[in-house]
Amino acid sequence: MNGPTLLGLATGVCVASMSVIWLIGRRLRNYSFVDLAWSAHFAVLALLYGLLGPGWPARRLLIGGMYALWSLRLAFHLGRRIIGEPEEGRYVSLREAWSRGGNVDLKFFGFFQLQGALNVFLSLPLLAAALNPAPRFSWLEWLAVLVFTVGLTGEAAADETLARFKADPANRGKVCDRGLWRYSRHPNYFFEWTIWVAYALFALASPPLGYAGLLMPPLMLHFLLNVTGIKATEEQSLKSRGEAYRTYQERTSAFVPWPPRRRHSVPPSPEPENTP
Repeated sequence: MNGPTLLGLATGVCVASMSVIWLIGRRLRNYSFVDLAWSAHFAVLALLYGLLGPGWPARRLLIGGMYALWSLRLAFHLGRRIIGEPEEGRYVSLREAWSRGGNVDLKFFGFFQLQGALNVFLSLPLLAAALNPAPRFSWLEWLAVLVFTVGLTGEAAADETLARFKADPANRGKVCDRGLWRYSRHPNYFFEWTIWVAYALFALASPPLGYAGLLMPPLMLHFLLNVTGIKATEEQSLKSRGEAYRTYQERTSAFVPWPPRRRHSVPPSPEPENTP
C-alpha cells in the first residue's frame, strides 16, 4: 500500500475513533478520555503502517515497536489516572471557559478531531520509515534507538515516582520532589520530548518524507511548554498547592533536569554602632 493511501486510511481511523471517544466522554461528562485516546492511537497507527507499509520489514518492525511501546505504556499510565475518576482539572477549566460562548460539547468535538489530526501528523516519521525499502539500518536509526531508550526509561521512572507519591495519603497537598522530580518540575515532559527527538532522528534516515520529522521536536516542545503541558499543569498546581508549589518553582528547573537551586537567605542588617 502506498503512502497517500496509508495516510488516508490512518486519517479515517482517527476521525472515527475520536468521534466514538467523544460520545463516551459526553455521556460520562468526562472529556479527559481524549488524552487516553490520543496516546493509544499511535499503537494503532504503528500496527497499521507496520502491517501495510511496503518498506523493509525489519525497519517497520523496529519503528513500529518503538511507537507502540511508548504509546501503550503512556495509555496504560493515563488509563489508571482517568478511568473511574472525575474529569481532570484542565478539562474542567476548558468546560467552564467554553460554556460561556456556545455549545461546549460541539467545541469539545472539534477539540477531539484536532487531536486525531495531530495523531496523523505526528505519525509521519513512522510512515516515512515504513515506506523505506533500504535493507539495512543506518547509524542515525541506531542513534535514535539509543535516545528513545533513554527517553522511555526516564519518562516511565518519573511517572512511577509521581504515582507512588500521590498514592500515599500522607502526601496529600504536598509537592513531589523525589527522584527525577528533584531536578525538574516536569521530568516526564522532558523525557517525552526526548522520545520525539528519537523519532525525528529515525525518520531522517528515510528521506524525503522523513525530513518532516524535523518538525516534531519543536512542535512537541511548544505543546509541552505552552499549551497542554507545563503551562496548564503549573496553573493547576498553584491553585491546589499554593505557596508550597511556588517554593518548589523557585528552586527547581522547569523542564531540563538540573541540580536544584539553593535559596539564598538575606543577611541581617548590621547593628548600628553605639556612639558616645
